[in-house]
Amino acid sequence: MGNARLTRRDFAQLAAAATAMATAGMAPRVAAAGAGASAPPLSELPYGDVTVESTAHRAQLDNTHEVLMSLSEDSLLKPFRQMAGQPAPGQDLGGWYNYDPGYDWHRDDAGFAPGATFGQWVSALARYHAITGSTAAREKVLRLNRLYAATIDEAFYDKNRFPAYCYDKLLLGLIDSHTLAGDPQAFAVLERTTRAALPHLPPHAIDRELEWRPGKDQSYRWDESYTNPENLFLAYRRGAGRRYRDLAVRFLDDATWFDPLARGENVLAGKHAYSYVNSLASAMQAYLTLGSGKHLDAARNAFAMLSAQSYPTGGWGPDEKLMAPDGAEVYASLSGTHNSFETPCGAYAHFKLTRYLLRVTRDARYGDSMERVMFNTVLGARPMHADGRAFYYADYNFAGRKVYSTHRFPCCSGTLPQVATDYGINAYLRDAAGLYVNLYLPSSARWRMGGTRMRLTQRGDYPGDDHVSLTLSASQPRELALRLRIPAWAQGARIEVNGRRWAGATEPGTFAELTREWRDGDRIDLELPRTLRLEVIDRQHPEVVALLAGPLVLFPVSSGAGRPRPTRAELLGARQLAPRRWELRSGTAAVTLLPYVAIDAEEYSTFLTLAG
Repeated sequence: MGNARLTRRDFAQLAAAATAMATAGMAPRVAAAGAGASAPPLSELPYGDVTVESTAHRAQLDNTHEVLMSLSEDSLLKPFRQMAGQPAPGQDLGGWYNYDPGYDWHRDDAGFAPGATFGQWVSALARYHAITGSTAAREKVLRLNRLYAATIDEAFYDKNRFPAYCYDKLLLGLIDSHTLAGDPQAFAVLERTTRAALPHLPPHAIDRELEWRPGKDQSYRWDESYTNPENLFLAYRRGAGRRYRDLAVRFLDDATWFDPLARGENVLAGKHAYSYVNSLASAMQAYLTLGSGKHLDAARNAFAMLSAQSYPTGGWGPDEKLMAPDGAEVYASLSGTHNSFETPCGAYAHFKLTRYLLRVTRDARYGDSMERVMFNTVLGARPMHADGRAFYYADYNFAGRKVYSTHRFPCCSGTLPQVATDYGINAYLRDAAGLYVNLYLPSSARWRMGGTRMRLTQRGDYPGDDHVSLTLSASQPRELALRLRIPAWAQGARIEVNGRRWAGATEPGTFAELTREWRDGDRIDLELPRTLRLEVIDRQHPEVVALLAGPLVLFPVSSGAGRPRPTRAELLGARQLAPRRWELRSGTAAVTLLPYVAIDAEEYSTFLTLAG
C-alpha cells in the first residue's frame, strides 16, 4: 500500500475478526450485530423525493428508459404467449429473451432464459414513473401487466430452465407496479402468478448446480431459488399477504449458506458470484422483517469476506466465481480471463446489500464500498441498445477493453435499468433527527421535518476534484442533524458552514454530524482531499498495484508502447490534468490515466507492476 491508513481489506479483516470474537462469546450481541443495529434502521427516501442531476448518472437513466419504452409490447409478451400455447404475434426480441423449444445450452445462443428480464423491466419502468411522474411510463406498466396477466400459465414455469429466477423478477415487477405505479390490479396478478409458479419451484432453497428436476440437462440446475426471500419479504411488507412471508422463510438458504456465514465460516469458495451475493439481501430482509440477528450476522460476515477478495474497483467474482481466502485466483485472473466482474448484475446486488447494511449499522464504510463500485464499474458501462446489445463484464485483465456481451438481452440488460433508477435512493437516507448524505453527486433531496419542508442540493465535480457544495432550503428555521459521509481514505477532510470552519469531528470512515438550527440558504462546503494511494492485488504480489485518487481507480491507457513499469514514486507522482484525466511520467514516457467512466475503446489495465 502507498500509506498506512485503513484500507478496505483492513476493514474486511477487522470486521471478520470482530464477528469471530462475538461468535466465540467474547463480545456482546449488539457488537456482533454492528454499531447502531439496536437503533431503528435508517429510512430510504421515496424515489420521487430525490432528483439526480449528474450528467453521467442521468445519461444512464435516460438511455435505459428510452430502450425499454421502445421495445414492442408484442415482442415482450411473445415468449409468455408461446409457452402458454397462445397466438404470439410480433417479432422475437432475440438473444436470451427468446423461447426456443429446441434450445441447446452447449451452443448458448438465443433462447437461454425466455422472458427472464420482463419483470425487471416492468420494475424499472415503475421506478422511473416514481422518479419523474412520467404518465407514459405508468401507462406502459399497466398495459404490460394486463397483457402479461392474459398469458399466466403453469407451462411457462414447466418449460423454463429458471422458474424460481423468473418468478422472482415477475414478483418484483408486480410489487413495484403496486407501490410505485399505483397499479390497482398488481396484487391480484401476483396471486395468479404465484399459484402458477409454486408447483414448479423446489420445496426449499436448492444450492446452484444441484439437480432437483429429474430428467433435465445440466442447464436446469442454474436456477437461483435462494435469492427469492428478499422480494417475498418485500411483498409481505407491502401488503400482499402472510403467505409471502411464509414463502420467504421457506426459501432462506440457511443450512449451507447463512448458518455457516453467521458462525464466521468462509463458505464463499466456488459459489456463483452474483446470485450468492444477491442472496445476502434476503438475509437482510430476514433481519428487517423477522428480527433475525443470525441473518444480519451472516450478511455482515459475508460482506467482510467478499471485501477481502475484491478488486480495488470494488468488483468481485472473476468468471462469476467467488474465491477461497488468500487464494491465487484473483491475481491469476489478470492474465487468465477478461470476464472479471458481472457488472450491472453485480453492482445491483452490491448496492442493495450495502444500502441495507448502512441502514441497519450506520457504518459509513458501507457507503464507501457502494461509492467505489458505482464510479469504477457500472457508471462506466456501455449504453444499452434496443437490439439487445448490453454490457456484461468489466475487464480487469492486463490488456482490458470495454466490449458488449456476445449475447443479446442477457441478465445484465435486466439489472442495468434498475441500477440507473436507484442512484437517488442510494444517495440519501434519513432518520427522525435528520438526513444522511451517503453519495456525493449533483442532486437534490426533499423531505419534511414535522411541518418544515426541507431541501438539500448538491453541486460540484467530485470525484474529479475535492470539493462538494451543499445548500439547504427550509420553509422555516429548524434544528436537525445533517450527517456527511467522510470516506475512510479522506485524511484531513474539512467542513465549512456559511464560510466558517466547522469545529466538529471529521474522522475518516464515519459520518460527520452537523447538528444545529438550520435556516433557508445555509451553505456547507466539504473538502475531501484525494491523496493518491496504491492498493495491491493481494499479499503474495505486493508489486502488482492499482493507483487510486479518492474513490477512483486510475486506469493506465495503452499508447501501443506496452505497459510501463513505473516506480512507486512515479506512480504516486501522477498529475491531474483535467477532471477526468491524469498523467504518469515513467522514465521518458508519458502515460495517460483515466477513470472508468472516461474510457471508451482504448485498451487499458487496472494494475501495473512496479519496477524493481
